[in-house]
Amino acid sequence: MLLEIVAALVVGALLYHLIFRKNDDTLPMGDGWWGPGQRQDDENEDIHPFKIETSEEELNDLFQRIDQTRYTEPLEGSRFNYGFNTTHLRKVVSYWRNKFDWRKQLEVLNQYPHFKTKIEGLDIHFLHAKPKNLPAGRRAKPLIMVHGWPGSFYEFYKIIPLLTDPASHGLSDEHIFEVICPSIPGYGFSEASHKQGCNSVAVARIFYKLMQRLGFREFYAQGGDWGSLVCTNLAQIAPSNVKGLHLNMVFVSSFKPVILLSILLGQYFPGLFGFSDLEVRRLFPFMKNVVGHSVKESGYMHLQATKPDTAGCGLNNSPVGLAAYILEKFSTWTDPDFRDHEDGGLERKFTLDDLLTNLMIYWLSGSIVSSMRFYKENVGKGIGQAKHDKVPVKVPTGIALFPNELLLCPLLWAKQKYVNIISFNHMPRGGHFAAFEEPEILAKDIQQFVAKMEQK
Repeated sequence: MLLEIVAALVVGALLYHLIFRKNDDTLPMGDGWWGPGQRQDDENEDIHPFKIETSEEELNDLFQRIDQTRYTEPLEGSRFNYGFNTTHLRKVVSYWRNKFDWRKQLEVLNQYPHFKTKIEGLDIHFLHAKPKNLPAGRRAKPLIMVHGWPGSFYEFYKIIPLLTDPASHGLSDEHIFEVICPSIPGYGFSEASHKQGCNSVAVARIFYKLMQRLGFREFYAQGGDWGSLVCTNLAQIAPSNVKGLHLNMVFVSSFKPVILLSILLGQYFPGLFGFSDLEVRRLFPFMKNVVGHSVKESGYMHLQATKPDTAGCGLNNSPVGLAAYILEKFSTWTDPDFRDHEDGGLERKFTLDDLLTNLMIYWLSGSIVSSMRFYKENVGKGIGQAKHDKVPVKVPTGIALFPNELLLCPLLWAKQKYVNIISFNHMPRGGHFAAFEEPEILAKDIQQFVAKMEQK
């Protein structure tokens, strides 16, 4: 009886899909204006250097706020299962207040050339890292890399040298890149939108204009988290310009009949859907492993997709509150088992200097509220409702799946949107912040993907 009901549902869904679906295979680029007031037709398109700087007043204000923090004692034995454990938070904050050398980290941040340029009314920040020792007769391949939340352009600092100078780091130099890392509007040093509606498609268009302004007619695009969606939209609106798309996270927002069928029967007939043993273990039982895990980890998303300004008020005023909110993600999203560690496993994959540098970018730029609003713009109207959710991606695509990623997307599911996948690999280790956590593994996968593209 159960199989008959399932079969009827699947057949009904298939008929609906075939009869009522729209044949949308392009995503209009459109245009926009996100600056204050009315659109200016004579927008200055100059690109000018930018240096990350901090005043003593800003640091003194930070320290005063840290010193006035009120802590709540954690429950006994709770570790990180209730969120960031405040016993360990005190230790992190003590290091931040007394030992963290921000001036030294500023030198690290400014080691690459940074720039700003005005696009659609917003000051867009980006870094542009070029190879220093490009062999004679060789050309670097332009690669735009887009971050997510609660990350920043700093996520890519460990992978940039592997891509711009691979030979010096023991990697193949068959393909050498020049890397462009922009900040999403409202994140870090990119100006936040002054108007509602600045979603991933708008950001993709802004970054397309950025790449055109830099003189790149063709380029590769790479991203995870929001960067995955932005780069996907970039491939949808400019398929003739995006030579190849590489992702380390894949969103499945449109549940086609074959996906629903694989959820219902994949545990019992994995070969029918091409599921590997790893995928079966991660996916099933589906209600526990996927739905249950998503519920545990998606509270922040519901909050940010509905009332970001309310929650953001406290985070924008309390550096310690911001630290707990952001750093907790670098614990659980790196490895869900880290919830059972007293220190959240934070320093197993990252240094405190790296984590605090990313945090300082949010704090000093005052961008936490505007970064949270990006969820409102993209998820607030419902998942799977946007036009780009229904448009297939025809640009050649490479996908690197890290085992501790928040969302597991089997090849069958990915093919429903990305119709030209030429590389699909399960990585040996790593979680959500791939470039930050496992830069060499990600760099090698990008290189092999580009190698396949160049052979074509």
